[in-house]
Amino acid sequence: MAEQTIEHAQPLTVLAEDEAIFRDAVREFADAQVRPLVREMDEHAKIPRSLVDQLFDLGVMAIEIPEAYGGAGASFFHAVLAVEELSRVDPSVGVLVDVQNTLVVNALMRWGNDDIKRRYLTRLASNTVGAYALSEAGSGSDAFALATRAKEDGEHYVITGRKLWITNGNEADIFLVFATINPEAGYRGITAFVVERGVAGFTVGKKEDKLGIRASSTCELIFEDCRVPKSNVLGEVGKGYKSAIETLNEGRIGIGAQMIGLAAGALDHTIRYTKERKQFGKAIAEFQAVQHQIARAAMDVEAAASPSTTPRGCATPASRSSPRRRSARSSRPKSPSAWRRSR
Repeated sequence: MAEQTIEHAQPLTVLAEDEAIFRDAVREFADAQVRPLVREMDEHAKIPRSLVDQLFDLGVMAIEIPEAYGGAGASFFHAVLAVEELSRVDPSVGVLVDVQNTLVVNALMRWGNDDIKRRYLTRLASNTVGAYALSEAGSGSDAFALATRAKEDGEHYVITGRKLWITNGNEADIFLVFATINPEAGYRGITAFVVERGVAGFTVGKKEDKLGIRASSTCELIFEDCRVPKSNVLGEVGKGYKSAIETLNEGRIGIGAQMIGLAAGALDHTIRYTKERKQFGKAIAEFQAVQHQIARAAMDVEAAASPSTTPRGCATPASRSSPRRRSARSSRPKSPSAWRRSR
């Protein structure tokens, strides 16, 4: 009887070679280039353009964009790894990268026609930041109660309204804007548009002075009879709700990665501090009550992330992958050489 060969799938807790190389490159970049700027960025509530340019050079602003458009041609899972590693040092930088990849690029790749992809993916892969404009004063949790209106006028739509709490508002030059062409139609009137900074009738307004994640810009967008060509409609007219829902579903995974990275970074700081701080002649890390608190925090972070291959108590988070990311690993870049060159 012939022997059967059984192929075993790679465990979810083990990164593939290209994933490990990429994760290490982002981690090294975050420690070397982002960490020295964290306090300054928080105090000034701004990410310097020089750091944004470095993020483009590293390749983390165009992770899923195909190589034909100048991107890395990698997977959604690589984007999750990047957001987590950057957020371990500064979640403001993590969310900049998250919105660019999981919302803006994701939506353009899924719903954009060939013309939109050609015009905008190449820019997003080279030096242009994107923003995702859905939220309004009366449509936060109820995302589809939009008041922003788009009226058809010949070969254009004229957009009027206001968006609030838009991440990357200060840095972005390309905005995905959701407006309704027919309020009576409810969610079936919602349409997505690609709007560029500098277009007449479009202004980036007030930047929020936030309590945390301060370096990430959160801005108001104002549209006053802003004319957008019909060629800039993303997807089908009246089907913007579909692209919004499906894009946000993936974007929320990115925010989960941001929070896991932030928690892991806080745990790293805690462990370091307890080894340095001395009371009663010894480091407080030697007191069992403190050890209990750290152990509980480590378990919480680990449970949020997934089973790890090494203890979380290490100075850097362990390699891991959770079941929620399984589908994100379906495609990988053809070669990890680009990540090697970036290190």
